Amino acid sequence: MTYTETLNWMFSQLPMYQRQGKSAYKADLSNTVLLVNHLKKPHLDFKSVHVAGTNGKGSTSHMVASVLQEAGYRVGLYTSPHLKDFRERIKINGQVVSKQFVMGFIKRNKVFFETNQLSFFEMTVGMAFEYFSKQNVDIAVIEVGLGGRLDSTNVITPEVSVITNIGLDHTQFLGDTLEKIAGEKGGIIKPNVPVVIGESQVETQTVFEGLAEQNQTKISFADREVKTVLGSDLKGAYQLKNVKTATQTIKELNLNGYQISDSHLEKGLHNVIPNTGLLGRWQVLSENPKVVCDTGHNKEGLVHVMDQISKQVFDDLHIVFGVVNDKDLDSIIDLLPKGAIYYFCKPKISRGLPEQVLRDYFLAKGYFGKAYNSVNEAYRFALQNSSNKDFVFVGGSTFVVAEII
Repeated sequence: MTYTETLNWMFSQLPMYQRQGKSAYKADLSNTVLLVNHLKKPHLDFKSVHVAGTNGKGSTSHMVASVLQEAGYRVGLYTSPHLKDFRERIKINGQVVSKQFVMGFIKRNKVFFETNQLSFFEMTVGMAFEYFSKQNVDIAVIEVGLGGRLDSTNVITPEVSVITNIGLDHTQFLGDTLEKIAGEKGGIIKPNVPVVIGESQVETQTVFEGLAEQNQTKISFADREVKTVLGSDLKGAYQLKNVKTATQTIKELNLNGYQISDSHLEKGLHNVIPNTGLLGRWQVLSENPKVVCDTGHNKEGLVHVMDQISKQVFDDLHIVFGVVNDKDLDSIIDLLPKGAIYYFCKPKISRGLPEQVLRDYFLAKGYFGKAYNSVNEAYRFALQNSSNKDFVFVGGSTFVVAEII
């Protein structure tokens, strides 16, 4: 199979949360254990940092990887989802995995995958682990896909476990209270592996402290421990929390024998985008009019993004907006400014919410806007209708952002 055929097979044959939603979520780790044993346990060949959380886990993972690169380490980085190309999920020192490796991995293991009905995510995790093993990385930053306890990545024993924060997202899998979700994400806490919590929250603190005690491990809360907040090239006030989490994670690695100086930390935080190739976080696409996209898509993520928009200076605000069909619109509608002009659209995936449905929901709540046939059409009209002093924001879903960058 060619690279495109390989990807098409991976996407179409197997359940994938991004495209299908709940039916792609598996409730145990038996497949992953089967897979890593089949691959001869590649996850035991490298050190790691494991990052979970409702929001900020992607940015934090990229920050930690960037700092480790500045300190001279060969760093694997596994994240999800991708925006433009599947290979963004698996990188070493900012370079994506080769098409040849992707094709070869699937070809070598296709019969095993089909026989055992492995999911897209399980296969991809196995691919990342084998790649990092074969490429002899010094350490890999592994981002959890969904939850923690039952996530396919949760077969590693890392140097540090990181949980950025807890919000009400993916409640159909993880539970409908912050405490229940904290229990799921806290499933990555391991015996004698220090755990860093990014944000202390009343509802979740006792859950994490209890899990740390059970596992006889040290717990620290970055928002209390880190007093000096360094700058970063990831803009947006909300990134300050992620900077604190990354900083505390580096501190724990240093306590574990790593050699990461203050200069490495500062350079790494200031060069996240060139070092790792991260896209879609308060990404400025143009000036005059200023156009920004951001992949924040749940309540906690959008709170920060909308706060950042409110601090901008502009005449009119244009918002290109689309969501997936299991999005709880009631939980986010009050965050979105009523004075904006909206351009409703459906991302090009089966889980996309039809643009007319989205428009009708917003209009019934007193908002103003029109529905468009595609993300690109909505974006084009937003630009056409904007003067140089206006502000255009594109978001609501990772998949909306993916279509315009």
